[in-house]
Amino acid sequence: MPTITFHKDDQVHVGEVQANTNLVVRAGIKQFPFPHLNYGCGMGKCAKCACKVLEGAEHLPAANWKEKKQLGDRLEQGWRLTCQLWITEDITLEQPITVESE
Repeated sequence: MPTITFHKDDQVHVGEVQANTNLVVRAGIKQFPFPHLNYGCGMGKCAKCACKVLEGAEHLPAANWKEKKQLGDRLEQGWRLTCQLWITEDITLEQPITVESE
């Protein structure tokens, strides 16, 4: 089971999920620790769920067209849309209090 380490508001939330889990779905059903995740549409249109991947990016698939459109140059800085990711391996994410929009 993948371990998720999530940094937000100077706090660290750690939890395990079943393989092939989407964190926005987990947040939507209020399963700890992921209610702390900011998210909106869940479809890659709003970018409210954008997080910087601190560890584990090598296990993620390439960014899809929605992430490329919403994140642009931030992809090269390690940002991803969590609504578009299905977690299969350990990952460490950081989400600032407010996410910069382009």
